[in-house]
Amino acid sequence: MTDTTAQADPTTTTGAADVAGPTTTIDPTTGGDLDTRYRDASLSVDERVEILLSQMTLEEKAGLFFQTMIATNEDGTLSDGDPVFGLPATDEYVNGRLMSHFNILAAAKTAEAMAEWHNRLQELAAATRLGIPVTISTDPRHSYSDNPLAGLMAGAFSVWPETLGLAAIGDEAVVERFGDIARQEYTAVGIRVALHPQIDLATEPRWSRQLQTFGEDPELTSRLGAAYIRGFQGAELGPDSVATMTKHFPGGGPQLDGEDPHFAHGREQVYPGGAFETHLQPFEAAFDAGTSQIMPYYGMPVGTEYEEVGFGFNKSVITGLLRERYAFDGIVCTDWGLLSDSEILGQPFPARAWGVEHLSTRERMVKVLEAGVDQFGGEAIPELLIDLVRSGEVAEERLDVSARRLLREKFVLGLFDRPFVDVERAKQVVGSPEFVAAGEAAQRASITLLKNSVTDAGAPTLPLAPGPRLYVEGIDAELAAEYGTVVATPKEADVAILRVQAPWEERPTVFENFFHAGSLDFAEAFVAHVRDVAASVPTVLDVFLDRPAILTPFVDDVAAIVANWGANPRAVLDVLTGAAEPKGRLPFDLPSSMAAVEANRPDVPFDTADPLFRFGHGLRYER
Repeated sequence: MTDTTAQADPTTTTGAADVAGPTTTIDPTTGGDLDTRYRDASLSVDERVEILLSQMTLEEKAGLFFQTMIATNEDGTLSDGDPVFGLPATDEYVNGRLMSHFNILAAAKTAEAMAEWHNRLQELAAATRLGIPVTISTDPRHSYSDNPLAGLMAGAFSVWPETLGLAAIGDEAVVERFGDIARQEYTAVGIRVALHPQIDLATEPRWSRQLQTFGEDPELTSRLGAAYIRGFQGAELGPDSVATMTKHFPGGGPQLDGEDPHFAHGREQVYPGGAFETHLQPFEAAFDAGTSQIMPYYGMPVGTEYEEVGFGFNKSVITGLLRERYAFDGIVCTDWGLLSDSEILGQPFPARAWGVEHLSTRERMVKVLEAGVDQFGGEAIPELLIDLVRSGEVAEERLDVSARRLLREKFVLGLFDRPFVDVERAKQVVGSPEFVAAGEAAQRASITLLKNSVTDAGAPTLPLAPGPRLYVEGIDAELAAEYGTVVATPKEADVAILRVQAPWEERPTVFENFFHAGSLDFAEAFVAHVRDVAASVPTVLDVFLDRPAILTPFVDDVAAIVANWGANPRAVLDVLTGAAEPKGRLPFDLPSSMAAVEANRPDVPFDTADPLFRFGHGLRYER
């Protein structure tokens, strides 16, 4: 694995293992000898794990089992807590609870500040008794999503289309290149675990989590998911890798009525078409690609051979299917918040303990461990695990099984040998001109031309003729003026460009509204408005398809339709004016009606009757 950006001199990266130094030191807790050979990089990973594990207290082992969100400060200093998400101070996590795995919630404004924050966090961890380094993870942060529990704004990083956009491009080389660039940007600021890719199949058109998938097709998802993993991890996991936590095993697409199991009304996954095995195909490709970690989903399978409890509690799925059938021996981390009730943005957010709601937090923890899981995502209660061991309800040997996996990955990633990052290098790598240009090229390439009518003059509507008079909605007029003359009304224009988003239904809590769910029909008033504009002037519709919107009511009225999957307005205008070519193809079917959606079997790909546009549809310009 080779970085295209200049590497820093390793001697400038502090914290490298001192393999020539003493093999023991004074234990600050007991005053006895502490065997420090686990810091010797010349030993095998297995040896280092056993040397360290043998010296860990129960409290130190328990701390490994919890990975939760951590707050940051914009200036790169350590946080005193985040009242919005109820997060404690960083010192409490590291020194109080002895935790060393964190999901970075937000980020400092600059790469420099992110790198400085990471180094301060590693300094705090290095001062603990054993100096176990911290592993930082993140949800996707290279695109336009701003959902705190699904994806994050790109900020200082290069900006790419969403995963559906990568699927629209459909090129394994592009996806692997994206993964490699994201790897370089992540590692430059100390992020070493990607809480992605999401390789669920988007077989229920209403599901709110489709944007981060590769769409509906098992074969495409398998190919691109494997390429994504190769880009982040390389041929094998190592010191330059970002480990991938591939999700959501055994496939999170077949949601009853398209509702998401972040919420109680979406807890059921159903398989009326008997297609459970179909959803496993992308994971088989991920295993072949060497994914280091797996995240099971919140949902509970209904009407299958498996226990009707959430997948994170499900021994028949985690042990029987994942561990035994697929022989997966990597880390399994639950999705966030299976055990404890919480509040988000001041509103209740109950534990996603589907099928085991009647169990106490204590009993839920035992069930997750018995299922074969290694780590509790979104939880920070090691004191409960400690008590379970001391009470005899959980054997310490069971902790050792998972602790070995968790420690092993830290060693393989080189965190014990090089825990710190080079701040100056982070400034050079993150958001470099080369990486930004690659992301912008992908944004343009992903744009998908669905309709392109012929004008009265006999030419296609797109690309637009030079110097048009433009009426725009959803695009900044100053930017649009670079591509033509912006006018105030449709009647004054040669063409109208309307930039819109797929519809969704408003839900009762602020947090749930981050997850666009419900009907795929546009509101009647919106449809009437589009038709009114189209009656005045040839109209181009640019639709952000985070879900497969129903375009039927106005498809015959507008002159052209393009779909985007996270593209800035300039990228869209470049395509509309012919400065760039639309190269995307639909990664799912676009249904023709809600009746077809409701009749769709949620586990079966391509099951909506008479789709308006089929998977793979994407027109090209005729030059």
